Parts: sequence; C-alpha cells; structure tokens
Amino acid sequence: MVPPTRTPRLSAGVVTVSLVERKLRFLLLRAYRNWDFPKGMVEPGEQPIDAATREVREETTLDDLSFDWGLVYMETGPYNGGKVARYYIARSKERHVSLPVNPEIGRPEHQEAIWVDYERALELVSSRLKPVVRWAYSVVNHGPPPPSPPPRRG
Repeated sequence: MVPPTRTPRLSAGVVTVSLVERKLRFLLLRAYRNWDFPKGMVEPGEQPIDAATREVREETTLDDLSFDWGLVYMETGPYNGGKVARYYIARSKERHVSLPVNPEIGRPEHQEAIWVDYERALELVSSRLKPVVRWAYSVVNHGPPPPSPPPRRG
C-alpha cells in the first residue's frame, strides 16, 4: 500500500529590501540563533501574497511594501516537518523596524532586526536561505549575484 502524500504546509514571507542611496540592504530578523526574513503560515482561505504582507506588518510594523519586481517568488525545499517557505521581494522606504509583542505568545517573535548588505546576509542566513538571498539579489539587480566571498577565519 502506498502511503498518502501529504501536502506541504505553506509559509509565506517577503525578502524586504531597502535601496536608500542606491545601496541594497536586506531586512533580516533573528529568532534565537536563526536569521530569516519576515514570514509565517498561510491561513485557510488566504492567498500566499496576502499572508506574506500580513506577516511583515505583524512582525516588523512595516506597511509600505512596494512589489517593484512583480509577484515573482521562490520557494524553499521542505524543512521542519514538511513546511515549504515561499518568498516574494518587496521594497520598503521605511527603515525603522519595530518588533511588536505577538499577543498569542506574549512576547515579540524575534529578538533583533537588522538591515544588511548582500555579503552579510549570506553570512547570517542558513544554507536553506542562501539561494533565496542570491535569487533576490539577481532579481533586484537584473543579473547574477557576485561570487560568494570566501569564509572568514578566526
């Protein structure tokens, strides 16, 4: 007997970028030791893009997202019990990020929010997210990303 296939649970988020002074910066959020982009589960009946923008607003208070590159997205492979994360790319002119208390858990979901350049983003995110950073860089810059820097020693 063939076991039933499970539909992966879909999480949606946004690679939020800033282009102030023509310098590309990525918004990363830290939960414990893990750096990620704002994201969360798509609720029943909700479109993934709506879930993604809701999650950015709930986790960072940013509500001025501009999807300058359309609704293109990239999905990660399954992780954490079959979850798949879908990421869109949006620009924010606002750089001030707040980490509000999540009423369901009584504290902010993340401990830190930072804006970082491409190289630093690649250093901080897990191997699962490195392709997402490279993809977003290439979409925003209309070309392939620069080669990854060698790992730092020490």
